[in-house]
Amino acid sequence: MLICGVDEAGRGPLAGKVYAAAVILNDTIPIIGLKDSKKLTANKRIELFEIIKKTAIAYAITYVDEKCIDEINILNATLLAMQNAVLSLSVTPDLVQIDGNRAPKLPIKTETIIKGDTKIQAISAASILAKVSRDADMMELDKLYPMYQFAKHKGYGTEIHINAIKKYGILPIHRKTFAPIKFMINHND
Repeated sequence: MLICGVDEAGRGPLAGKVYAAAVILNDTIPIIGLKDSKKLTANKRIELFEIIKKTAIAYAITYVDEKCIDEINILNATLLAMQNAVLSLSVTPDLVQIDGNRAPKLPIKTETIIKGDTKIQAISAASILAKVSRDADMMELDKLYPMYQFAKHKGYGTEIHINAIKKYGILPIHRKTFAPIKFMINHND
């Protein structure tokens, strides 16, 4: 039975895309050290990212941009990214296991698992693929907009980020429907 793990990265930030990954691991090649991406160092995530890509039966990494997030909301954008990841796989799984309590519409049997990224290896692997991909994207945005320091906070609503927005303004990559961005837009008119 081919089981696909699915997870996302970037639901909470004020800027950037939301990423999702789908992974079918190869049971004959165990990967040591798989766990929730948030519990790994950045270097360990990158190391595992490469191992997962080399050894998985199939994987896909997709994203939904901030414009779409603002149009359809973050939950629907996350589900869309997950759906696209699963449908982009080169192999069709028999079962899709998704981190959390909401599943996208798929033509494959699905089950949601709360804290799945801490319980299911394939979901942990998907968590790592999504997080490393999103972090790499934020590093590129840091080069485009150095004064916002995206490399430090990855778009989350930290004090550094909020102060940069107040000082330099709202960027096209900011999610306009997220507080406090929405508040700033409404009070700068």
